[in-house]
Amino acid sequence: MTHQQIIDYCLQKPCTYADFPFGPEITVLKLKAPSQEKGRIFTQVFMLHGHEAVTVNCTPASAVFFREIYQGAVTRGWHCPPVLQPHFNTVMLDGRVPDGEIFSMIDHAYEVVSAKLPKYLQRELQEAAGVF
Repeated sequence: MTHQQIIDYCLQKPCTYADFPFGPEITVLKLKAPSQEKGRIFTQVFMLHGHEAVTVNCTPASAVFFREIYQGAVTRGWHCPPVLQPHFNTVMLDGRVPDGEIFSMIDHAYEVVSAKLPKYLQRELQEAAGVF
C-alpha cells in the first residue's frame, strides 16, 4: 500500500479533504461537516525514518488491540504528544499489516472522529453522504 492509495481512499469519504498544517511532507486527511470552519484529523500519511507510514485516529481499546496483533508494525501515534498517543496508532506500510486491515483502520478512524462531532454536525455529514 502506498501513501497515494491511502490519500485516494480517504478522499472518497464524504466531507474529507487533504491539508498540510505540519508542512508539505505530511498529508493530513480531515473530516469537516459543511458548516464547520475547521476539519478534524482522522488520518495522516508521512515518511518515518525513510519508510512510508500512516497514523490513524482510534479508540484507546482499538489502539491496544491493533498494537498487540501487529507488534512492531503498529505503534502508538509516533508524532503525537503523550496525552494523545492512546488515541492514535502509527502503521508502517511495509507489508506486515494487510491492505484490507489498513483500510479498516482508516474506516474506523473516520467513524471515531465523526462520532465525536455534535449531533447536528453528524446529521450534516449524513445528509452530505446521502444517508438519511
